[in-house]
Amino acid sequence: MGDLIVQARHLVTGVKDRHTPIVIDDGAVLSRDGVVVETGSLADMQQLSPSAEVKKYPKHAMLPGFVNSHHHVGLTPLQLGSPDYALELWFAGRIPARRVDLYLDTLYSAFEMIASGITTVQHIHGWMPGGYGAIHAAASRVLTGYRTIGMRASYCYAVREQNRLVYEADEDFCARLPKDLGAKLATHLKAQVMPFPDFLKLFDELSAENTGERLTRIQLAPANLHWVSDDGLLALQEKSKAHNVPMHMHLLETAYQKEYAFRRTGKTAVRHLYDLGLLGPHMTLGHGVWMNAEDIDIAAHTGTCICHNCSSNFRLRSGLAPLNVWEKKGINVGMGLDEAGINDDRDMLQELKLALRVHRTPGMDEDDVPTPTQIFRMASEGGAKTTAFGETIGRLDPGRFFDAVLIDLDAAFYPYQDADIPMLDALVQRAQSRHVAAVYVDGEVIYADGKFLKIDRDAVLREIHDLLAKPRTEEDLARQALGHAVFPHVKAFYDGYIRQGQRKPFYEASSAD
Repeated sequence: MGDLIVQARHLVTGVKDRHTPIVIDDGAVLSRDGVVVETGSLADMQQLSPSAEVKKYPKHAMLPGFVNSHHHVGLTPLQLGSPDYALELWFAGRIPARRVDLYLDTLYSAFEMIASGITTVQHIHGWMPGGYGAIHAAASRVLTGYRTIGMRASYCYAVREQNRLVYEADEDFCARLPKDLGAKLATHLKAQVMPFPDFLKLFDELSAENTGERLTRIQLAPANLHWVSDDGLLALQEKSKAHNVPMHMHLLETAYQKEYAFRRTGKTAVRHLYDLGLLGPHMTLGHGVWMNAEDIDIAAHTGTCICHNCSSNFRLRSGLAPLNVWEKKGINVGMGLDEAGINDDRDMLQELKLALRVHRTPGMDEDDVPTPTQIFRMASEGGAKTTAFGETIGRLDPGRFFDAVLIDLDAAFYPYQDADIPMLDALVQRAQSRHVAAVYVDGEVIYADGKFLKIDRDAVLREIHDLLAKPRTEEDLARQALGHAVFPHVKAFYDGYIRQGQRKPFYEASSAD
């Protein structure tokens, strides 16, 4: 790959604190074989490597590539027929969704992510039928998709042992349905069952197969407290420590999950994980909307990371996460787009604006609300720490991979932007994905001037269109009928869950911004 120097009008290498980005005007990055060697002036970089190739972006800001810290699928649930129900109903609403080739599906969302400056994604896979062989093949299709397009991916397959549709045992829920419907649902859920040792085997085999890969790494994902037994959680913790890989776990996304944790453990979900010894910098809690004050203190004390999924929390009626409290407590927070952003796409620049705005609580103290630099940090080095790549990405510092996004400031700020507004503040609030001029991953341009350089986007989209334009198969129709039939029973289950043994108002917030 050799030496490469990339210069821009402004180079942002990282963040000093929530108010202060590290900016080098007319700055340049010298990289060697995809790794940052040094940053500084163009003259200094050329003196370090006189024969290096030089690329100049005189109208642009160069930033560390964004990290989408929580992602699942390509075509969105809405595209595949599932409205934005509350989360627990949404799982039932997704049963009818048509199957999509996972290689094509992975590319679909990768196109959107890269075009908005995302260079690394935390891909949390799951909910696959067919047993170990099918799941291993599916994981391989996903990983191949990312490597083909040139994007970095931290991959994990979500471990689910129980309670696959509602917050009780599969067999108990199915037994209370009309006999024929219960039998069909039981068969559907059984197809997703994989023996726990196979989850560990999958991690081991994928890790071995990815040895030496620069773009893909494997980590672990206990899916959520209601999906994993305590024995399973402890086994995953042991595997995480033995292989020195992080874990990512959905937790306290909704008030129903908060209630489930208390009924199962007699304490909060976070306290339970703490008592089991699962918390620490290696663990990321996805969502965390319903954490209480003690939970937040525990996360801060243990160095546990949190992934904020702002759009998803709104779309699925999960609530408003206590982001401002997390920040005051010094918790490392990443940014996740989850299934899709507020516009049903994977636009990180849009997500930055949303997260910046919705946590602006009333008052006049600027330390009480997010800053643009803080939000940028969440989407870069904050997210990096939640992945298997850790501190090898997220900043443009020597020794880290050269993953960067170039944003056309002249276009983003046209027709005028007053210089009294700091450059990064204006960029976070004004730049859009159409202003992304180039994306580098591992020192290589993978996207420039609206075109993907390693794969034909139009051909992939045509293939997806042609496949889904075909009529539903008999299996598709049967699953569609099953989903529609099961949905009202799931709704009835949660109606009863609310009324059952309440200690206080169900939606009483635990903490607030």
